[in-house]
Amino acid sequence: MTDDARPAAAQKIVVRRVLREGQARPRTEVLATEEPFEVRLNAGGQEFKATITMRTPGNDFELAVGFLYAESVLSGKADLSAVRYCQPQKEQQYNVVTVDLRGPMPDTATLDRNFYSNSGCGVCGKASLDQLAITGVPPLGEGPKAASELILSLPERLQKGQRLFAKTGGVHAAGLFDAGGNLLCVREDVGRHNALDKLVGWALLADRLPLTDHLILVSGRASFELVQKALRAGVGMLCAVSAPSTLAVDLAARFGMTLVGFLRDDSFNVYAGEGRVLP
Repeated sequence: MTDDARPAAAQKIVVRRVLREGQARPRTEVLATEEPFEVRLNAGGQEFKATITMRTPGNDFELAVGFLYAESVLSGKADLSAVRYCQPQKEQQYNVVTVDLRGPMPDTATLDRNFYSNSGCGVCGKASLDQLAITGVPPLGEGPKAASELILSLPERLQKGQRLFAKTGGVHAAGLFDAGGNLLCVREDVGRHNALDKLVGWALLADRLPLTDHLILVSGRASFELVQKALRAGVGMLCAVSAPSTLAVDLAARFGMTLVGFLRDDSFNVYAGEGRVLP
């Protein structure tokens, strides 16, 4: 399962740089690539189009399986037979990934709604919370406990691993840390939900799920969908450099997750699960 043959994650273009003094000159900039991405399921002689989203090429197989795991279509790596790109003779071959499953086609009801991949804001309403309680979100254990100084150190550690952001300034990141604050994996994408799906997909393919004693830091805000994806992966502490939404806080509190927001150089807010944050 390798996806080395893929479009570039960034591309150079020439722009016109305008200065305050009225001067203008050509300048080469590097932009994050954004292309459509389709995930297909193949099982029991059937094929199902699971989702279409926009993403930055790279770690496509992780993105596909991470998304399917978040939607409870996959229960683990054992469900996978193969993950592959579309056949070479077809157009957009590297923008279509087929996930071959062992056994029959699973329940695709949640995929029919297709609400996560095409929404930056997540799903609203109490019904969404109730649905999560019956779609594979496990109860969280004690999880990691972290001193405030360790939590404050996470943004700088994540930034050092954001290679694509350093080139483009235009992508989100999700970083996985162990309880000691060691950065284990970073994934980047134009979509913050994609970055987290890639991270969870990496953990699934590496047989590291559930991520019980780990922390995740995301570079943007904490939306409902990001909390849901982290919960599905068994993460006890989710940190964000920006604000959470009200539904994200409600979801974290309901399932016992520690949710940290506005994590900056010298401060952060704890919105839920404050017992895991040590002085």
